[in-house]
Amino acid sequence: MGRIITELNERSRDVLRCIIDSYLETGDPVGSRTLARQIERSLSPATIRNVMADLQDAGLLFSPHTSAGRLPTEAGLRLFVDGLLEVGRLSEEERQTIEGQCGAAGKSVEQVLTQASDMLSGLSNCAGVVAVPQQETRLKHIEFVNLSPGRALVVMVTDSGQVENRIMEVPTGLPASALIEATNYLSARLIGNTLGEARREIELELEAHKAQLDAATQRLVEAGLATWSGETEPDRALIVSGTGRLLEDVTALDELERVRALFGALETQEGLLALIDATMDAPGVQIYIGAEDELFGIAGCSMVVAPYTNSREQIVGAIGVIGPTRINYARIIPVVDYTAKIVGRLLT
Repeated sequence: MGRIITELNERSRDVLRCIIDSYLETGDPVGSRTLARQIERSLSPATIRNVMADLQDAGLLFSPHTSAGRLPTEAGLRLFVDGLLEVGRLSEEERQTIEGQCGAAGKSVEQVLTQASDMLSGLSNCAGVVAVPQQETRLKHIEFVNLSPGRALVVMVTDSGQVENRIMEVPTGLPASALIEATNYLSARLIGNTLGEARREIELELEAHKAQLDAATQRLVEAGLATWSGETEPDRALIVSGTGRLLEDVTALDELERVRALFGALETQEGLLALIDATMDAPGVQIYIGAEDELFGIAGCSMVVAPYTNSREQIVGAIGVIGPTRINYARIIPVVDYTAKIVGRLLT
């Protein structure tokens, strides 16, 4: 897209920007005579028609069969968002409104995130969406208990009081001292941490032979970690607010069917969570437009989303809005960006 932007001359950029600005405001095609009145530079309708034809040949505009005017393609919208959009700045009053509506005093994490999703939906007139951070509880106790020859029980107690047990196979004739040593070794590294935080450190330590464990105890520690591997990851949760707002501007039957298709996709949540997980691999606001993602291609929608972090500056979730492709990007992008920062701050 960057190369296409540089290849467009100033006149073409003005025409494209004007068409998209009009589309984002009204959703209607724009003709050359209307553009001639709107564009600041003096261009005749004939000149504008030539520019529009060139932009259409470049795949940035198209002409709906019901009108001689033009609408932007998804590629045109992407070019606009990436290179031509002038993102607005939030006023101090808008910042205070966001901070006030996301207030965390006396509220749980889920309540804070639900409020943030509702707030974004209201400010954007779109659907608000939040991926809730994975909540791994911290460990309070861990112990290996001998059950019978070749079998041991791993007991783990979380700081919330939840007790989980796993039965595991161990070498026949394993001495009781190995169970005690494995318990002491893991207790020193796991208690007060989540299993996810400590697991990789322990694995690296074992690989580097830094741990002063005999072979039997080391195999027991590795088996204990493997027993829990992948089983303590909590289910991802998704909060979606204001989906009804996606129906407010629907004026045609085909638009209604597209929005219904999106509702079906949102109900399963799997596709949206996968998309948000990809967003969490990169900092900053991410924008998905229409067919750029399979989830939104059918419904003709866009998503503006930004990750938020915990107190250790680790990305733990994401927050954003879903709406039609003609959402007000200039306003919504800074709102989503600032809300993500506020949510991250509140959750610390």
